[in-house]
Amino acid sequence: MGLPQPTTRFSAEDYLAWELEQPSRHEFFHGEVFAMVGASRRHVTVAVNLVSALDQALEDTPCRAYMSDMQLQARPDEAYFYPDVLVTCDPDDHRAERLVRAPILVIEVISPSTASFDRGEKFAAYRRIRSLREFVLVDPERRSIELFRRADDDVWELRDIAPDQPLELTSLDVEIPVGRIFRNLD
Repeated sequence: MGLPQPTTRFSAEDYLAWELEQPSRHEFFHGEVFAMVGASRRHVTVAVNLVSALDQALEDTPCRAYMSDMQLQARPDEAYFYPDVLVTCDPDDHRAERLVRAPILVIEVISPSTASFDRGEKFAAYRRIRSLREFVLVDPERRSIELFRRADDDVWELRDIAPDQPLELTSLDVEIPVGRIFRNLD
């Protein structure tokens, strides 16, 4: 998440209309608007590796992977984000031009400036999305992966993915080798 814009608090409706007119992307969280800052090469490389692997694995399924230009409605009046990678199997989401409402998987590639927000308030907002089954945090600097999986409506289990184990996404019946996720970082 970027820096808060100091001037105006928005309603969600005003934010969505305003965002359509902007040349750059902004996230919305409880009335505040945050400009999205540019991503590092490592960040982009990991996101591309993930969406590429997911796109291939999801071929001939009703599910599709999307990158960071698709906006996610985490809470209708409270939170709209641009996750690095998301997967939805919802036909309405596939017809939407920019706003996804029913993801099964959300992946955030973290950086030192976003890690605490991604793990804290953003994940708290994501947990309220009923369709969401798995949430993944990928740290390209540490080459670490944390997988949060919904065990039931209110319980999420954390799994640290070992470097020699694949990222197993049970919600999609997909495994991605860790080496593929961190490919081309050096």
